[in-house]
Amino acid sequence: MSGQDCWGYGGDNGPLNWHKQFPFAQGERQSPIDIVPAQAVYDANLTPISISYSACTSLSICNNGYSVMVEFEDCNDKTVVSGGPLENPYKLKQFHFHWGQRGREGSEHTVDGKSYPGELHLVHWNSTKYKTFGEAAVSHDGLAVVAVFLEETKAQFKDFDPQCLLPKCRDYWTYPGSLTTPPLYESVTWIVFREPIRVSEKQMDKFRMLLFSGEEDSEKQPMVDNFRPPQPLKGRTVLASFKL
Repeated sequence: MSGQDCWGYGGDNGPLNWHKQFPFAQGERQSPIDIVPAQAVYDANLTPISISYSACTSLSICNNGYSVMVEFEDCNDKTVVSGGPLENPYKLKQFHFHWGQRGREGSEHTVDGKSYPGELHLVHWNSTKYKTFGEAAVSHDGLAVVAVFLEETKAQFKDFDPQCLLPKCRDYWTYPGSLTTPPLYESVTWIVFREPIRVSEKQMDKFRMLLFSGEEDSEKQPMVDNFRPPQPLKGRTVLASFKL
């Protein structure tokens, strides 16, 4: 069994057992975390996040067995996130979702212990330092992930502008972290927006109708609770772009 196939979100292969195959699971900068606003440090040097998605080209949408993922063409610098804690522009590679079986849980990051029904991750990579997405994943600070809380088979997916998925308020927290799925590389600068976006219960139910297993499998496994619980902070500082 390959590393790609030996993890999931069940009792035997879920997050509590990922460390058996992926040592980074017990590293010093794992994600997600519980964000405690009162303990976050306001940093006046954090500039606003600049997001330019107007020229993006969406390629496909798929159920990859772990989530719903939308991939983008990333051969130029027209679709980037910059500013804030980022020294260089990062290109949008894909976005995907995490969600729960019920509305009271599903997000990976929590705020003061509060979970949201889901979380959107927009994954970007730094083209000025790394040549490929794979290389970025194993290199320090190679990825920048913008996380947005959600309040309650491969196909073409063209002309979608993810700008519509972002909240109006761009206040954010940021911290050094990791991928939240194996191999859990500690190469991510996290930018977590403070304001959630609104999603209807019907829209969330569409996610919950998806399957971890293939349609041809005899045992159908609903794709729910595909989130990793918060990990220890281990001395890291969460910075805030705003004052409480």
